[in-house]
Amino acid sequence: MRTIDKLKIFTFTAAFFVCFCFSSACAAEKYAVIQKGSKLTMDDCIQIALKNSPLINRAYFNYKVSQNDEKIAKASYFPTIGIGTGYTFNANKTDRYTRNTDNYNAQASLNQLIWNFGKTNAQIKMQKFNKISALFNFDDIVLDTIFGVKTNYYNVLAAKATVDINRANVQINERNYQRTKAYFDEGIRSKIDLVNAEVNLSDSKVTLVNSIQSYQNAIVQLNNSMYVAYTPEYEISSTETFNFKQKEIPVNLEKISEKKDISKNPPAVSDATLTSKVEKLDVIETFKFKPFPYTFEECVEQAKQNRPDLKAYQATLEAMKQSLLYIKRQYYPEISASAGYNYRNQYNTNSFNVGVNLSSSVNILGQKYEVDNGKLQVKLAQNEIDLLEQNIYFEVQDAYINMVQLEKQIPLLAVKVKQTFENFELADGRYAVGIGDYIQLQDARVNYNNAQQSYVQTVYNYNVARANLERLIALKQEITINVEDKNNES
Repeated sequence: MRTIDKLKIFTFTAAFFVCFCFSSACAAEKYAVIQKGSKLTMDDCIQIALKNSPLINRAYFNYKVSQNDEKIAKASYFPTIGIGTGYTFNANKTDRYTRNTDNYNAQASLNQLIWNFGKTNAQIKMQKFNKISALFNFDDIVLDTIFGVKTNYYNVLAAKATVDINRANVQINERNYQRTKAYFDEGIRSKIDLVNAEVNLSDSKVTLVNSIQSYQNAIVQLNNSMYVAYTPEYEISSTETFNFKQKEIPVNLEKISEKKDISKNPPAVSDATLTSKVEKLDVIETFKFKPFPYTFEECVEQAKQNRPDLKAYQATLEAMKQSLLYIKRQYYPEISASAGYNYRNQYNTNSFNVGVNLSSSVNILGQKYEVDNGKLQVKLAQNEIDLLEQNIYFEVQDAYINMVQLEKQIPLLAVKVKQTFENFELADGRYAVGIGDYIQLQDARVNYNNAQQSYVQTVYNYNVARANLERLIALKQEITINVEDKNNES
């Protein structure tokens, strides 16, 4: 191969590599990505979602469009410039003579609106309120995005705790099986106890597999709310109000098709009679939460003051009022000034004109119906505000009641977990010394396991209810984004 060909190939390869690196860097800058092995907090996940969300981008573009619409309306006060030129050729032929003429002309004009009795002002104000409405719609989408991430984040934490509970339950059933088999071999327990132990062990394994599936589904939902796909392995941190003492489970869907045989019973243990310790999962030892700082009445007031969707409706109402005003003013004439220059090469003609014009053109009957429609649009916008204000009251009331009731249930269920654990310990001890029967032992184990599951589910429901209430009252968030931030990104 010639040296010049090698040089061309090298230059092309280098250019391709530079372009690829540049495009990858731009993509990484445009979209937030997750680094392999990282441990994400809820704030991290919210920031990723706010960076990646196409819904937020769409709301931002709609805001920019409305911003330009306002500028277009203001541009009516600027003069309109017109220029033109033309060439005309005429050929006249008769029996007596032939005559050809050509003509070249050029003209320029300037028109300036002087006054149209407030029609342009009404149009500008209408577009201004449309821009305000688009701004609040943007804020509303941001709130929904944050709430979606919080809900799915809590769902992953709940799924993690459930996996831990079910894994511990499998360990409990494995020990019970080993112990019951040892007793059966020694003739202390009957065959039915051994069969029940095998069945309970199989059931606990099935439940564990289902909970792992639910955990993987929760990961998918969290990734979806952050708008990230093909994520590497990462972990998430507990929150202050969902701080269970649990093992870290890597968030990894790459091995989702991996198969593992768990259908076999555990191997026999020589000292099975000495391994009857009850497995305790400390899901409640480190849990704490701060009571919600606002009363119901304060929440309703905050919702009416802060809700961006309500503010968007109010801005839309003002826009409809300005639109009605604009329609009404269509009856009025328009005053404008004009200036023009015209040149024709035929006879070397130049002309210049200046004038003030008063003009009006309106279909009186059609304009009347447009005014009627404008009034109905104003009433419709006001009705939407009234409806939303009522819905806000009942939504906040419902969310507040749910949160308070769940807040009261948490300490009661914590006590129930401890009580069922003590009962399970007693039943396990009685069975170990041959006093209690296997049915009592399994009832105690099921009650303990169910109590833990109920506790985790209630904590999850409480966190989601609290996040929902924060969304309904548009509580100020520590991690958020506004249109100015999007402007800086652009």
